[in-house]
Amino acid sequence: MKKKTSDNSVRTGIFASTDSQRISMKQKIEMLQSLFEFATEGIIICDDKGVIVLVNPATEKIFGYSRAALEGNRIEMLLPSRYHSKHVHNREGYMQNPHPRSMGKGMDLYGMRKDGSEIMVEVSLSPFETAEGKYVMSFIVDSTERKKNEIELRLAHDRLQQTSDALAQLNAELESKVHDRTEELADAIRRLAESKREVMRALEKEKLLNELKSRFVTTASHEFRTPLATILSSISLIDRYSDPEHTEKRKKHVERVKTSVTNLTEILNDFLSVEKLEEGIVRFNPVDVDLMQLVTEVMNEMRVTAKKGQRLIESMEGDAMVYLDRQLLKNSLINLISNAVKYSDEEKEINVNVKNSPKKLVIEVKDYGIGIPVEDQANIFERFYRAGNSANIQGTGLGLNIVKKYIDLMDGTIGFISEQNKGTIFTIEIPALKNNKK
Repeated sequence: MKKKTSDNSVRTGIFASTDSQRISMKQKIEMLQSLFEFATEGIIICDDKGVIVLVNPATEKIFGYSRAALEGNRIEMLLPSRYHSKHVHNREGYMQNPHPRSMGKGMDLYGMRKDGSEIMVEVSLSPFETAEGKYVMSFIVDSTERKKNEIELRLAHDRLQQTSDALAQLNAELESKVHDRTEELADAIRRLAESKREVMRALEKEKLLNELKSRFVTTASHEFRTPLATILSSISLIDRYSDPEHTEKRKKHVERVKTSVTNLTEILNDFLSVEKLEEGIVRFNPVDVDLMQLVTEVMNEMRVTAKKGQRLIESMEGDAMVYLDRQLLKNSLINLISNAVKYSDEEKEINVNVKNSPKKLVIEVKDYGIGIPVEDQANIFERFYRAGNSANIQGTGLGLNIVKKYIDLMDGTIGFISEQNKGTIFTIEIPALKNNKK
């Protein structure tokens, strides 16, 4: 959802405009054509028979073929021959049940360039249909260098782990030797108690052993830091490996990458949550929960991220105690309140109302933000779906999908009412669950 405008007109997607400046259909088409032509990812459009009907310049660069050489041929020409028959089978099966497939999806995919060399690629698929028939749009990224770097990094990690294990074993042996020697010294002290000279000698030996141990730890630590520092400095030098005339541009893009890492952390958290849910790692573990304490805790965390002047207000009715999964409920509240903050302007109020009765727990999260367009409301809980008026606001389209799955795990329901430019109310209802452990 994007920021609230000065009037009540509907504005969606990348073609949002003001009343004073409308974008013509021709301009929109030109913008889409530019997006296709200048995209850094390879884009290939095939019909339902696997025949290439359209490619962009990035595809030509990745595979070394001209557009004319590709269009009209089957997509298998871009695969190593050993995969041809299998790919034809998979492609035909896919067209019987076409569905979007995200990039990567845990598969190692290979392509073949015009010169016969193989490359590793990541591919996402997006099926669509026109009056002329069914088509599939493929987005392709050459991941050869990245995969190579990952392998090298993994090998370096393995070597570092081996070194760490060897050090741990050596340290254990040293500890054992120190222990044995300490026992020997103690026995010597007992046997030579009558001789002060012998006692002092034993103490000097113990001191020497401790000094040797300290020097060993210091040396080992230095040897660990040296390769780690080398790795870090090597990574820092990557942005300098460019032609002189491209140095400033490269630095600019590196800074952009660094900024994007922060945003990607949030996206990854969403993806990890989805993965855990799909793998069944997330389970319903009910405990006794103090609702007031939980809501206050969440609201205090959210106030730190609130925009200037935003007021977060909570209310509570009914019994403060409930038997539920505390973490699932907390994660759901954080997500909904975070959305309310994100999609509301400064100086707006956000309300969290909790009503706990013997039959069910009801939680409302209300904001006065940009709202959800009517045409988007039916799909708002779908994975990766974002409302048309949210294009200019950061998000993954996973948050509400994750919240719904959390609520489903608690045998609850989540719904909403929303009016564009006026606000949204999300309502969670969870049936009461008896604590049989009491």
